[in-house]
Amino acid sequence: MNLKQLSQLLGLSQTTVSRALNGYPEVNADTRQRVLDAVRKTGYRPNRAAQRLATGRAGSIGLIMPTADGHDSDVHFGEFLAGLGDEAVRHDFHFVINPSHPDDEEATCQRLVASGNIDALFTAYMRAHDPRIAMLKSLSIPFVAHGRSIGIPTDYPYLDIDNTAAFHDAAKLLVQFGHKRIGLLNGPAHFTFAIRRKKGMERALAERGYVLDEACVQHSPMTDEHGYRGMQRFLELAEPPTAVLCSSTVLALGAVRSLNQAGLKIGTDVSLIAHDDVLPMLKPENFTVPLTTTRSSLRAAGSRVAKRLISRILSLEELPDQELWKAELIVRASTGPVPQ
Repeated sequence: MNLKQLSQLLGLSQTTVSRALNGYPEVNADTRQRVLDAVRKTGYRPNRAAQRLATGRAGSIGLIMPTADGHDSDVHFGEFLAGLGDEAVRHDFHFVINPSHPDDEEATCQRLVASGNIDALFTAYMRAHDPRIAMLKSLSIPFVAHGRSIGIPTDYPYLDIDNTAAFHDAAKLLVQFGHKRIGLLNGPAHFTFAIRRKKGMERALAERGYVLDEACVQHSPMTDEHGYRGMQRFLELAEPPTAVLCSSTVLALGAVRSLNQAGLKIGTDVSLIAHDDVLPMLKPENFTVPLTTTRSSLRAAGSRVAKRLISRILSLEELPDQELWKAELIVRASTGPVPQ
């Protein structure tokens, strides 16, 4: 189907259909939605080269995928990407995914923008004093960061969850159950979400006069194997923790395997709380002992980032530049009083 046939089907002029597809603000929302619905039903695809000449837009969002020998793949990135896709497909936007060594992301971002193949950029895996922010602010296209850096002004567009509050609330629950010695299976130490989660946990302990023993802390990629090894190491301590916080249900999966092998009952012998990114293949309520979690959907976050970027590109609606989502604490059977 070509543009002429699509316009005849809708009873609209070719100009109106083209303008609706290209995000011109003078086309009202109802008409634009009619056109997009027809596009989905008919399978119509505009000529990208002609569309780009007419609008000056590529119809694409760029993102960097960190990869290198020895660099663990990340299921969390995939779930966020699915959310981005949910929103992008509604507006017929594409992705340009550029692999990059983690130490070369600044240069990769600059090359991607200079290529002219993207209209906006998404960045993640935020670090303290993150040098990418100043670079992104100097570029001529919109961007949104998933997360916030530490040590630099937060005067840039971001979407983040309140990691400090989430792990403060989780640790506070454990302290209320009588736990004083609590372990932490965290993400990599240079990522700001991990820094803030540790800070929230330390704050909750300090409120009751307790301290976090560094022997009970592990920073690692968030994989099942690292969760397993970390919990094994905790259990080998002269004084093992009676409760453990995990930065992901993937880490918790390995931790549970270790506890089961040791013959310890979760929620009775050792309490366990995990952060739940709402990964469809790993639901905390389906664990043998349902996990208490702090919950915030990565897929929803991805969809929101895409909506903000596309709205900015197409001038669809004014959306906030900065959003801080609160995680939900859901108490299940994996937490209980400290064993006597």
